[in-house]
Amino acid sequence: MTEKIVVLDPISQERADELRELLPEGFILECGQGFSDEDLKVAIADADYAISGQIGVNGDVLRSATRLKLLHKWGVGVDNLDLWAAQELGIKVARTTGSNALSVAEYTIGLIITVLRGIGYGHHHLKGGDWRGITKLPTPTYQLSGKTVGIIGFGAIGQNVARLLKSFDAEVIYAKRSALPSQSEFHHFAKRASIDEIIETADIICLHCPLTEETKNLIGEKELRAMKPTASLINVARGGVVDEDALYNALQSGQIHGAAMDVFMAEPLPPDSPLLTLDNIVVTPHLGAVTKDTFEPTVSRMFDNIMRVSKGLPVPEKDLVVP
Repeated sequence: MTEKIVVLDPISQERADELRELLPEGFILECGQGFSDEDLKVAIADADYAISGQIGVNGDVLRSATRLKLLHKWGVGVDNLDLWAAQELGIKVARTTGSNALSVAEYTIGLIITVLRGIGYGHHHLKGGDWRGITKLPTPTYQLSGKTVGIIGFGAIGQNVARLLKSFDAEVIYAKRSALPSQSEFHHFAKRASIDEIIETADIICLHCPLTEETKNLIGEKELRAMKPTASLINVARGGVVDEDALYNALQSGQIHGAAMDVFMAEPLPPDSPLLTLDNIVVTPHLGAVTKDTFEPTVSRMFDNIMRVSKGLPVPEKDLVVP
Protein backbone atom coordinates (compact mmCIF):
# COMPACT_ATOMS: atom_id res chain seq x y z
CA MET A 1 0.00 0.00 0.00
CA THR A 2 1.30 3.46 -0.93
CA GLU A 3 1.61 5.91 1.95
CA LYS A 4 1.50 9.69 1.66
CA ILE A 5 4.08 12.16 2.96
CA VAL A 6 3.18 15.86 2.89
CA VAL A 7 5.69 18.70 3.22
CA LEU A 8 3.60 21.36 4.95
CA ASP A 9 5.77 24.34 4.00
CA PRO A 10 5.12 25.66 0.48
CA ILE A 11 8.30 24.93 -1.51
CA SER A 12 9.44 25.36 -5.10
CA GLN A 13 8.82 22.73 -7.75
CA GLU A 14 12.59 22.26 -8.00
CA ARG A 15 12.90 21.49 -4.29
CA ALA A 16 9.92 19.12 -4.46
CA ASP A 17 11.58 17.26 -7.34
CA GLU A 18 14.80 16.96 -5.32
CA LEU A 19 12.83 15.45 -2.45
CA ARG A 20 11.09 12.97 -4.74
CA GLU A 21 14.46 11.77 -6.06
CA LEU A 22 15.25 10.59 -2.52
CA LEU A 23 11.77 9.22 -1.79
CA PRO A 24 11.72 5.56 -0.69
CA GLU A 25 9.66 3.06 -2.63
CA GLY A 26 6.06 2.78 -1.46
CA PHE A 27 5.59 6.50 -0.69
CA ILE A 28 4.25 9.51 -2.54
CA LEU A 29 5.06 13.11 -1.66
CA GLU A 30 2.90 16.22 -1.86
CA CYS A 31 3.51 19.81 -0.76
CA GLY A 32 1.41 22.37 1.10
CA GLN A 33 0.06 25.39 -0.72
CA GLY A 34 -0.18 28.02 2.01
CA PHE A 35 0.71 29.12 5.53
CA SER A 36 -2.75 29.49 7.10
CA ASP A 37 -4.27 26.89 9.43
CA GLU A 38 -6.93 26.17 6.81
CA ASP A 39 -4.23 25.49 4.22
CA LEU A 40 -2.48 23.16 6.65
CA LYS A 41 -5.68 21.30 7.48
CA VAL A 42 -6.26 20.59 3.80
CA ALA A 43 -2.66 19.45 3.31
CA ILE A 44 -2.53 17.19 6.35
CA ALA A 45 -6.05 15.75 6.21
CA ASP A 46 -5.22 12.43 4.50
CA ALA A 47 -1.45 12.34 5.07
CA ASP A 48 0.24 9.40 6.76
CA TYR A 49 3.34 11.48 7.54
CA ALA A 50 3.99 15.23 7.63
CA ILE A 51 7.19 17.26 7.47
CA SER A 52 7.34 20.77 8.90
CA GLY A 53 10.21 23.19 8.32
CA GLN A 54 9.55 26.74 9.45
CA ILE A 55 5.78 26.43 9.53
CA GLY A 56 4.01 25.97 12.86
CA VAL A 57 1.54 23.15 13.50
CA ASN A 58 -1.01 23.56 16.29
CA GLY A 59 -3.39 21.10 17.89
CA ASP A 60 -6.35 22.26 15.82
CA VAL A 61 -4.47 21.38 12.64
CA LEU A 62 -3.34 18.02 14.02
CA ARG A 63 -6.90 17.09 14.96
CA SER A 64 -7.91 17.42 11.31
CA ALA A 65 -5.47 14.68 10.34
CA THR A 66 -7.25 11.35 10.13
CA ARG A 67 -4.26 9.07 9.34
CA LEU A 68 -1.17 10.87 10.62
CA LYS A 69 1.41 8.61 12.28
CA LEU A 70 4.45 10.89 12.45
CA LEU A 71 5.09 14.64 12.36
CA HIS A 72 8.73 15.23 11.43
CA LYS A 73 10.59 18.50 11.95
CA TRP A 74 13.02 19.47 9.19
CA GLY A 75 15.66 20.72 11.59
CA VAL A 76 15.78 20.90 15.37
CA GLY A 77 13.47 23.51 16.93
CA VAL A 78 10.05 22.12 17.84
CA ASP A 79 8.71 25.14 19.71
CA ASN A 80 6.23 25.77 16.88
CA LEU A 81 4.77 22.25 17.07
CA ASP A 82 2.03 21.32 19.55
CA LEU A 83 3.76 18.36 21.18
CA TRP A 84 1.03 17.81 23.78
CA ALA A 85 -1.70 17.59 21.15
CA ALA A 86 0.44 15.17 19.14
CA GLN A 87 0.93 12.99 22.20
CA GLU A 88 -2.79 13.10 22.97
CA LEU A 89 -3.58 12.02 19.40
CA GLY A 90 -0.96 9.27 19.33
CA ILE A 91 1.13 11.03 16.69
CA LYS A 92 4.88 10.56 17.04
CA VAL A 93 7.14 13.62 16.63
CA ALA A 94 10.72 13.46 15.41
CA ARG A 95 13.50 15.84 14.37
CA THR A 96 16.95 15.71 12.80
CA THR A 97 19.09 16.68 15.78
CA GLY A 98 22.55 17.89 14.83
CA SER A 99 22.17 17.40 11.08
CA ASN A 100 22.56 21.10 10.29
CA ALA A 101 24.75 22.07 13.24
CA LEU A 102 27.88 22.87 11.24
CA SER A 103 25.90 24.75 8.57
CA VAL A 104 24.29 26.98 11.21
CA ALA A 105 27.63 27.46 12.96
CA GLU A 106 29.34 28.59 9.75
CA TYR A 107 26.43 30.92 9.05
CA THR A 108 26.83 32.38 12.54
CA ILE A 109 30.48 33.21 11.86
CA GLY A 110 29.43 34.82 8.58
CA LEU A 111 26.86 36.99 10.34
CA ILE A 112 29.34 38.03 13.03
CA ILE A 113 31.85 39.26 10.47
CA THR A 114 29.13 40.90 8.37
CA VAL A 115 27.94 42.92 11.36
CA LEU A 116 31.38 43.80 12.71
CA ARG A 117 32.72 44.94 9.34
CA GLY A 118 29.64 46.70 7.91
CA ILE A 119 29.49 44.34 4.93
CA GLY A 120 25.71 44.50 4.60
CA TYR A 121 25.75 48.29 4.69
CA GLY A 122 28.49 48.51 2.06
CA HIS A 123 26.73 45.98 -0.18
CA HIS A 124 23.47 47.87 -0.01
CA HIS A 125 25.04 51.23 -0.84
CA LEU A 126 27.21 49.97 -3.69
CA LYS A 127 24.26 48.22 -5.35
CA GLY A 128 22.51 51.59 -5.13
CA GLY A 129 25.37 53.22 -7.02
CA ASP A 130 27.00 54.90 -4.02
CA TRP A 131 30.70 53.92 -4.04
CA ARG A 132 31.58 56.22 -1.15
CA GLY A 133 28.61 55.19 0.99
CA ILE A 134 30.93 53.05 3.08
CA THR A 135 32.51 56.27 4.44
CA LYS A 136 29.16 57.03 6.06
CA LEU A 137 29.05 53.84 8.12
CA PRO A 138 26.61 54.29 11.03
CA THR A 139 28.97 52.55 13.47
CA PRO A 140 32.72 51.79 13.71
CA THR A 141 33.97 48.49 12.29
CA TYR A 142 35.80 45.85 14.31
CA GLN A 143 37.87 42.71 13.85
CA LEU A 144 36.58 39.42 15.19
CA SER A 145 40.10 38.30 16.12
CA GLY A 146 40.82 38.64 19.81
CA LYS A 147 37.25 39.51 20.80
CA THR A 148 35.25 37.88 23.58
CA VAL A 149 32.37 35.86 22.14
CA GLY A 150 29.57 34.73 24.46
CA ILE A 151 27.56 31.71 23.35
CA ILE A 152 24.19 31.19 25.04
CA GLY A 153 23.17 27.60 24.38
CA PHE A 154 26.08 25.21 24.01
CA GLY A 155 24.67 22.20 22.21
CA ALA A 156 25.81 20.91 18.81
CA ILE A 157 25.54 24.32 17.10
CA GLY A 158 27.11 26.34 19.90
CA GLN A 159 30.01 23.89 20.18
CA ASN A 160 30.67 24.06 16.44
CA VAL A 161 30.69 27.87 16.65
CA ALA A 162 33.28 27.61 19.44
CA ARG A 163 35.49 25.31 17.35
CA LEU A 164 35.39 27.72 14.41
CA LEU A 165 36.23 30.65 16.67
CA LYS A 166 39.50 29.00 17.72
CA SER A 167 41.08 30.13 14.42
CA PHE A 168 40.23 33.75 15.28
CA ASP A 169 41.99 33.59 18.64
CA ALA A 170 38.71 34.67 20.22
CA GLU A 171 37.99 34.23 23.91
CA VAL A 172 34.94 31.97 24.16
CA ILE A 173 32.59 32.02 27.14
CA TYR A 174 29.43 29.95 27.12
CA ALA A 175 26.25 29.38 29.10
CA LYS A 176 24.99 25.84 29.51
CA ARG A 177 22.65 24.36 32.09
CA SER A 178 25.00 21.56 33.05
CA ALA A 179 28.78 21.59 33.09
CA LEU A 180 30.63 19.75 30.35
CA PRO A 181 32.60 16.64 31.32
CA SER A 182 36.10 17.38 32.58
CA GLN A 183 37.65 15.69 29.54
CA SER A 184 35.75 17.92 27.07
CA GLU A 185 37.91 19.61 24.43
CA PHE A 186 36.34 22.95 25.35
CA HIS A 187 38.01 23.01 28.76
CA HIS A 188 41.20 24.00 26.93
CA PHE A 189 39.89 27.21 25.39
CA ALA A 190 36.33 27.97 26.52
CA LYS A 191 35.02 29.08 29.89
CA ARG A 192 31.58 28.41 31.30
CA ALA A 193 29.86 31.59 32.51
CA SER A 194 26.48 32.81 33.65
CA ILE A 195 24.14 34.47 31.17
CA ASP A 196 24.51 37.74 33.09
CA GLU A 197 28.29 37.56 32.80
CA ILE A 198 28.05 36.95 29.07
CA ILE A 199 25.65 39.85 28.58
CA GLU A 200 27.87 42.24 30.54
CA THR A 201 31.30 41.28 29.18
CA ALA A 202 31.02 39.78 25.67
CA ASP A 203 31.84 41.75 22.54
CA ILE A 204 29.61 39.43 20.50
CA ILE A 205 26.67 37.49 21.95
CA CYS A 206 25.45 34.49 19.93
CA LEU A 207 22.12 32.86 20.72
CA HIS A 208 21.85 29.11 20.13
CA CYS A 209 19.27 28.12 22.75
CA PRO A 210 15.80 26.63 22.17
CA LEU A 211 12.69 28.75 22.65
CA THR A 212 11.04 27.77 25.93
CA GLU A 213 9.11 29.60 28.64
CA GLU A 214 12.46 30.14 30.32
CA THR A 215 14.17 31.66 27.26
CA LYS A 216 11.26 33.68 25.86
CA ASN A 217 12.43 37.33 25.62
CA LEU A 218 15.70 36.26 27.20
CA ILE A 219 17.26 39.33 25.61
CA GLY A 220 15.04 42.28 26.47
CA GLU A 221 15.38 45.91 27.47
CA LYS A 222 17.23 45.16 30.71
CA GLU A 223 19.75 42.84 29.04
CA LEU A 224 20.37 45.19 26.12
CA ARG A 225 21.07 48.03 28.56
CA ALA A 226 23.62 45.82 30.31
CA MET A 227 25.51 45.02 27.10
CA LYS A 228 28.67 46.92 26.18
CA PRO A 229 27.96 49.81 23.76
CA THR A 230 30.41 48.17 21.33
CA ALA A 231 28.70 44.76 21.54
CA SER A 232 26.74 43.00 18.80
CA LEU A 233 23.93 40.46 19.11
CA ILE A 234 23.59 37.47 16.76
CA ASN A 235 20.36 35.44 16.78
CA VAL A 236 20.11 32.24 14.76
CA ALA A 237 18.11 30.44 17.48
CA ARG A 238 14.43 31.46 17.55
CA GLY A 239 12.82 34.87 17.16
CA GLY A 240 11.04 34.74 20.50
CA VAL A 241 14.33 34.65 22.40
CA VAL A 242 14.77 38.37 21.61
CA ASP A 243 12.32 41.17 22.39
CA GLU A 244 12.30 42.77 18.94
CA ASP A 245 10.83 46.08 20.11
CA ALA A 246 13.57 46.43 22.72
CA LEU A 247 16.19 45.46 20.12
CA TYR A 248 14.91 48.10 17.70
CA ASN A 249 15.15 50.77 20.40
CA ALA A 250 18.66 49.70 21.40
CA LEU A 251 19.90 49.75 17.81
CA GLN A 252 18.10 52.94 16.83
CA SER A 253 19.56 54.82 19.80
CA GLY A 254 23.07 53.40 19.36
CA GLN A 255 22.86 51.65 22.71
CA ILE A 256 24.62 48.64 21.16
CA HIS A 257 26.84 48.41 18.09
CA GLY A 258 24.79 46.11 15.88
CA ALA A 259 22.82 42.92 15.43
CA ALA A 260 22.12 40.11 12.99
CA MET A 261 18.81 38.27 12.97
CA ASP A 262 18.06 35.14 10.94
CA VAL A 263 14.90 34.33 12.94
CA PHE A 264 11.94 36.44 14.00
CA MET A 265 8.83 36.39 16.16
CA ALA A 266 6.65 36.45 13.03
CA GLU A 267 7.87 34.56 9.98
CA PRO A 268 7.81 35.65 7.23
CA LEU A 269 8.99 38.97 8.69
CA PRO A 270 6.32 41.62 7.92
CA PRO A 271 7.57 44.16 5.34
CA ASP A 272 6.63 47.01 7.71
CA SER A 273 8.86 45.70 10.53
CA PRO A 274 10.78 48.65 12.01
CA LEU A 275 13.90 46.46 12.08
CA LEU A 276 14.08 46.85 8.30
CA THR A 277 14.59 50.61 8.63
CA LEU A 278 17.90 50.30 10.52
CA ASP A 279 21.40 50.44 9.07
CA ASN A 280 23.14 48.63 11.94
CA ILE A 281 21.29 45.31 11.62
CA VAL A 282 21.65 42.44 9.17
CA VAL A 283 18.44 40.50 8.52
CA THR A 284 18.15 37.20 6.65
CA PRO A 285 15.09 34.96 6.06
CA HIS A 286 15.86 31.92 8.24
CA LEU A 287 18.69 30.68 6.03
CA GLY A 288 21.10 29.38 8.67
CA ALA A 289 20.54 25.67 8.07
CA VAL A 290 20.14 25.83 4.29
CA THR A 291 23.05 24.26 2.41
CA LYS A 292 23.29 21.87 -0.52
CA ASP A 293 25.80 19.82 1.49
CA THR A 294 23.31 18.90 4.23
CA PHE A 295 20.20 18.51 2.08
CA GLU A 296 20.56 14.86 1.09
CA PRO A 297 21.74 13.48 4.46
CA THR A 298 19.03 15.37 6.34
CA VAL A 299 16.23 14.32 3.99
CA SER A 300 17.47 10.72 3.93
CA ARG A 301 17.43 10.69 7.72
CA MET A 302 13.85 12.01 7.81
CA PHE A 303 12.73 9.45 5.26
CA ASP A 304 14.50 6.69 7.21
CA ASN A 305 12.57 7.67 10.35
CA ILE A 306 9.33 7.64 8.35
CA MET A 307 10.13 4.18 6.99
CA ARG A 308 10.84 2.94 10.51
CA VAL A 309 7.40 4.07 11.69
CA SER A 310 5.83 2.53 8.59
CA LYS A 311 7.43 -0.82 9.47
CA GLY A 312 6.48 -0.58 13.14
CA LEU A 313 10.06 0.05 14.26
CA PRO A 314 11.05 2.64 16.88
CA VAL A 315 12.44 6.05 15.92
CA PRO A 316 16.03 6.45 17.21
CA GLU A 317 16.03 8.03 20.65
CA LYS A 318 18.18 10.99 19.50
CA ASP A 319 15.49 11.96 16.97
CA LEU A 320 12.32 11.21 18.96
CA VAL A 321 10.67 14.19 20.65
CA VAL A 322 8.66 13.71 23.84
CA PRO A 323 6.90 16.68 25.54
